[in-house]
Amino acid sequence: MSVAEPRRIVLFRHAKADWPQVNDHERPLAERGRQDAALAGRKLADTGIPFDLTLCSTATRTRETWKHAVQEFPRRPKTVYEERIYEASPGELIAVLNETPDDVRNLILVGHNPGVQGLTEVLAGSADGDARERMSRRGFPTAAFAVLSYDGPWKGLEPGTARLTDYWAPPRETLT
Repeated sequence: MSVAEPRRIVLFRHAKADWPQVNDHERPLAERGRQDAALAGRKLADTGIPFDLTLCSTATRTRETWKHAVQEFPRRPKTVYEERIYEASPGELIAVLNETPDDVRNLILVGHNPGVQGLTEVLAGSADGDARERMSRRGFPTAAFAVLSYDGPWKGLEPGTARLTDYWAPPRETLT
C-alpha cells in the first residue's frame, strides 16, 4: 500500500437512543436518533470514501444506527456485528481493529462512548485543519463521527499512528 493511498477509519457513535424499560444492550433509537443516523449516513456517503467493511456493536441502538445510515450509501460495505465493541475501551477497540484483514482498505466502526471518542483521541497523533479543535469543542455527541487516515497494516495500528482528517456532529443547539 502506498503512502498516497492511506487507509481510512471512521469512528461513528450510535445515534440518540430511547430509554424504555429494557436492558442497556437492547435500547432502541429514539425518533431523533433515526433522523440523525440518516443524516450522518448522507454525510458519510458525501465523503466519497469507498468503504469495504463495517464493524458494528451488537447493541440494538448501534445496529439501528447502521441500518438507517447505510441506506444513504451508494454501495453497502460488508457488515460484521462484533459483540466486543459493546462497552469496549479504546485499547479493546484497537485490538479488534488489529484483526482486520489487510485487503480491507477503508472501514467504519459503529460503537459507543466513551470508547469511540477515546479511541479517536488515542489514535490521532496529528490532525488536519481545525478537525481536532471542532471535536474538542463539540465533544462526541450521538451520531457524531471522526474520519482518520492511517498508512500502515492493520496489525500496526496503535496510539498516535493515525491522522484525524475530519469530524462531524449533527447540528443542534443542545447536544446530549
